[in-house]
Amino acid sequence: MKKTWALLLSVLLMAILVLAGCGSDDSKNSESSGNKESKDTFTVGMEAGYPPFNWTQSDDSKGAVAIQGNAEYAGGYDVQIAKKIADGLGKKLVIVKTEWDGLVPGLTSGKIDAIIAGMSPTAERKQTIDFSDIYYKSNLVLVVKKGSKYEGATSIADFKGAKVTAQLNTFHYSVIDQIEGVKKETAMDNFPAMRVALESGKIDAYVSEKPEAVSASAANNKFAMVEFADGKGFKTSEEDTAIAVGVQKNSDLTAKINEILKGISEADREKIMDDAIKNQPAAK
Repeated sequence: MKKTWALLLSVLLMAILVLAGCGSDDSKNSESSGNKESKDTFTVGMEAGYPPFNWTQSDDSKGAVAIQGNAEYAGGYDVQIAKKIADGLGKKLVIVKTEWDGLVPGLTSGKIDAIIAGMSPTAERKQTIDFSDIYYKSNLVLVVKKGSKYEGATSIADFKGAKVTAQLNTFHYSVIDQIEGVKKETAMDNFPAMRVALESGKIDAYVSEKPEAVSASAANNKFAMVEFADGKGFKTSEEDTAIAVGVQKNSDLTAKINEILKGISEADREKIMDDAIKNQPAAK
């Protein structure tokens, strides 16, 4: 009798182990399927609100890409660069619209694979994430209202007493301190907000990179860009005015992205930027 019970217990135990093994295989298969899906996509985060680098539009015209989770599309220079990188990686491009402050957390948490959003590879950011080689380089300017006393400025010193701001959590905001006697206004979340503030007269100027300033004045004839000769503008480092792709620390994507970027000539990059400025949505 004892032998019979022992045999039954042995059979039951084996059955449980077999079932457990099957469950484990299903879990592995499911995990493998998920990994395969993630490897087939290149998920990029951007504001979709910083023309001509990136913006939001209502359709897929001019090479725009659908934004994940809503009916909108993202267009602009960054989108075209992201498409080239995705093609080079052999993956499908997925755009995730993310507020500026959410881009680095989104990358470190794994929500996105890369940041392609007009982001500079500053020393502070390099403590948290890695960057690709530079894919665009620009310089800082000021955007003012056309016809204002600041339109003819030739030096940042001419902005003494002016109400000036820049985007929150960017080095653009810190360089305002280089203007002696400036009225440094509260930093703003994004460029559309600064454009509205400038047009309404709440501010006299905002700090920007040249492509955005060209874009702003092209989209709204009430704006003008003020550019400075050497020694008359903001003092910046090379990394401040460069733009690169943000990736996770020690990511194997870095070398692959760099190789793809090498294949995009300077002439092609300039044409992509010229097209982005031309194709941006008109000011509302």
